[in-house]
Amino acid sequence: MKKLLYLLTLSSFLLSSTFLAPGAQAATKLKVGIAYDIGGPGDKSLNDSASAGLTRSKKAFSISTVEVTATVGTPAERETRLRFLLAQGCNPIIVIGYRYAETLKKIAAENPNVSFAIVNNATVDLLNVASLVFGTNQSAYLAGAAASLASKTGKIGYIGSANPPAFDSQESGFVAGVKATNSNASLSIKYLQDPSSFSGYSDPTEAKAVAMAMIASGVDVIYSAADGSTAGTLAAITGKKAWMIGSDSDQYLMASASQRKNILSSTIKRVDIAVYDFISTSVQGSTVNDVLDSQAGIYGRLYNLKASGVELAYSGGFLNSYKSKLNTIKSGIASGKIVVPTDGFVK
Repeated sequence: MKKLLYLLTLSSFLLSSTFLAPGAQAATKLKVGIAYDIGGPGDKSLNDSASAGLTRSKKAFSISTVEVTATVGTPAERETRLRFLLAQGCNPIIVIGYRYAETLKKIAAENPNVSFAIVNNATVDLLNVASLVFGTNQSAYLAGAAASLASKTGKIGYIGSANPPAFDSQESGFVAGVKATNSNASLSIKYLQDPSSFSGYSDPTEAKAVAMAMIASGVDVIYSAADGSTAGTLAAITGKKAWMIGSDSDQYLMASASQRKNILSSTIKRVDIAVYDFISTSVQGSTVNDVLDSQAGIYGRLYNLKASGVELAYSGGFLNSYKSKLNTIKSGIASGKIVVPTDGFVK
């Protein structure tokens, strides 16, 4: 009953003045607002990928854009950024990162005729908010399998930004992939900060220290799921007899020639596709509203392996000898034969 009521209300929302008929919408130039998380474009992570999706959209559609970036990451600052986009007349508005969730819930409730999307979060249960989330537990599982296949010592490391166990499914997916491939492998798991701090998302100095300690203990493959801190992991591992697996974007393509020698792979989160999809549907006078959790009233889209929303990079060719095995695992995950553990949509 709740689902039916929600869908009826959603239908009414789509017919409201917020969303014009496709012809009328095409005649009205959209002003798209985007609020990046800490680090902004140039972070070699989610913000960069979101920026790529925005750039693609600008080439494909007649839209204008306004871009802002969180710098200190406080709720007050995030609210200021979103209110600035509203004052500029932006509709739709896209926010990058789960840390915007509470602020977005407040702002979106106050502005029901503005369409919003949030990347990496599925907790905002409002009609005008689309949750764009990723099956990164699945790509992390592939990364774990790759790490086990490539490791010579059987000692594997995982570095995360912060330790919020309520939603971090990258760790659980990675550990499962490692153990399913080599049950004798040992794991060293370290987080840079606890959830109360934002510094772990952009602390390459700490990431470098953690990675160096891991390498000294015999770890020869490190999965760095550490957002903007990953540069520190790469700095520690460059020139050593060890590998790094990056996250979110293909780190190999953004690295120097000397750094590339130590980048085994990366898990890729196609935020660019999600941003483009959302803008594309807005241009057509609609929104992204797949069912994510009908009981909680969460709608948007899940980008997993089956939907080509996450993937494992093969740049550099270092995984080519394992590609057949990894493709078999990938097919098993996509088909549901391999069930990957998860603690949520967000990471």
